[in-house]
Amino acid sequence: MRILVFGDIHGSLPTVLHILKLVDKYRPETVVLLGDMLYHGPRNPIPEGYDPKAAAQALSPLAGRIIAVAGNCDSAVDRAVLPFPLASDFAWILADGMRIFVTHGDRHTPGNLPNLREGDVFLYGHTHIPQARMNGEIALCNPGSLTLPKEDHPPSFGMFEFGAFNVLTAEEDVYLRLECL
Repeated sequence: MRILVFGDIHGSLPTVLHILKLVDKYRPETVVLLGDMLYHGPRNPIPEGYDPKAAAQALSPLAGRIIAVAGNCDSAVDRAVLPFPLASDFAWILADGMRIFVTHGDRHTPGNLPNLREGDVFLYGHTHIPQARMNGEIALCNPGSLTLPKEDHPPSFGMFEFGAFNVLTAEEDVYLRLECL
């Protein structure tokens, strides 16, 4: 099963158009959006091509494949215009023998993990910093952000495939890789 993962779009239409191209190319069964879909937030600069309404509309063709969680910048108004539901705090995905706990990363964090069991994957966004590492027996995975990468990391997204999590740059080069199984 192939899952594409995107964090922190923050209303950037060019990012959503890039996501559409990636989905068309890789044909994932599922697309995961890790929150902060439309609003840039008071601590972030206004992203290139900031157009929340157009970004929401552009995501419509993917609505049936999207699993999304709300981020700290997502509001009730955002929920009203998005063409797919937002899980409030977290969601679970079962894929390729993995239990993947999906969250934005502002409440549950690598330093404040929920009750997970050995072999689980903790998938989060919020920091805009890519990560693919083990914390004991729990995989910590963050795709970074195509829109507003931080700490000199490249724009990036994630892909689960064959039990591994890859962080890929916007140019689709492997930046980080973690065997989760």
